[in-house]
Amino acid sequence: MENMENKKVSMISLGCPKNLVDAEVMLGILVQKGYEITMDEKDADLIIVNTCAFIKEAREESVDTVLDLADRKSDGRCKTLVMTGCMSQRYKAEMANELPEVDIFIGTGDYPRIAEILDEHDSSKLQICDVGEPDYIYDENLPRLNSSPGWYAYLKIGEGCSNCCSYCVIPSLRGRYRSRPLEALLEEAKRLVHGGVKELILVSQDITCYGFDLEGKSMLAELVRRLALIDGLKWIRLLYAYPDGITDELIQLFKVEPKLCKYLDIPIQHISDNVLKRMNRKSSEGQIRLLVEKLRHEIPDITLRTSLIVGFPGETVDDFLSLTRFVEKAQFDRLGVFCYSKEDGTPAAEMLDQISERVKRERHRKLMRTQARVSFRRNRAMVGRIEEVIVEGYSEETDLLLKGRTSRQAPDIDGQVYITSGNANTGEIVRCRITDSSDYDLVAEMLEE
Repeated sequence: MENMENKKVSMISLGCPKNLVDAEVMLGILVQKGYEITMDEKDADLIIVNTCAFIKEAREESVDTVLDLADRKSDGRCKTLVMTGCMSQRYKAEMANELPEVDIFIGTGDYPRIAEILDEHDSSKLQICDVGEPDYIYDENLPRLNSSPGWYAYLKIGEGCSNCCSYCVIPSLRGRYRSRPLEALLEEAKRLVHGGVKELILVSQDITCYGFDLEGKSMLAELVRRLALIDGLKWIRLLYAYPDGITDELIQLFKVEPKLCKYLDIPIQHISDNVLKRMNRKSSEGQIRLLVEKLRHEIPDITLRTSLIVGFPGETVDDFLSLTRFVEKAQFDRLGVFCYSKEDGTPAAEMLDQISERVKRERHRKLMRTQARVSFRRNRAMVGRIEEVIVEGYSEETDLLLKGRTSRQAPDIDGQVYITSGNANTGEIVRCRITDSSDYDLVAEMLEE
């Protein structure tokens, strides 16, 4: 590859935190090769869009972003536009013809070769589509540039998914579930903490699957115990724990390990057995209800988050009413609702009784209104409590208010804490008293030590 001195790269990563980790690895590789990172796409010689293709809205956002950035090839410095990630993997046969503006397409298993692929393009100047089988999983020896604020980072503990839910394209885009070796994760975690990270957020498509392909059993609790031994690490957060994989061992760990945030993201998707069966989910209504009750009983202070799908094929009015009543009863602290997206190549796309878009949107609105009332009550109950808050800078509305998160709030997806008194540096964890609340955010005053 030619000398990259003074060459600049801009990266836009769309979709989930798992995708973001891939983007950070690519940035690490390119910086190692001499590229400089810029946030201004007009100032970039190379622009990379790391795309998501999970649902219709994500695909539209990916294509719109690529087309918008293609203009930088005429009104900026950009010489090379690259599309990476799930869109390239899913539509490798169509993308080259439909998006001639893109110079290089790279699949989900080929991104570690980005420097080599760029080198090939520099030599040929021809459009390249480098999309192979999605069977790669990165190791701790690859450079990675943490693009999150320096006090937290995502730790991707596995790749792919073997659950094969009837609505989901992830197995075809990312392959079957592969766990990263435990020692490799510990090595990466130590480097991140040494670099200033205080909160590690464990992610994969289903973190409860971690270890089954290595040891024939879940190793998630063991991984958390080993991570907790790292000096300087303050918080460990778990995202995307499927309900059927939450073990008694993990529940006990929440009770005894102070570094493990009492926060659990459990994507249940629905509560009706009729819908769960059609989704090819492993858990039943009874099992989900018992799990929520058990978690609340064993860990009274736990914050629970979930995600739900409305408008799945065959979802009846009674199914939806059952889901609404469950949301009211379960009292999830955080909840995301998605309208079912018909994805080509999935069993659900061929099912009868598809639900109209109008009905999907209406059910979405109703469920979100229900959850807003629940969230308001849950947040109101926080008033008067003393919580540790990680400071994340000043509010976007005014530089008179600091903002941050409690251990009950994951970055980007949950609410924030607005701090009305006191001073602290970004990344500092301080004690605050909650003084007010809204549907999703909290207000607090900093306590003097």
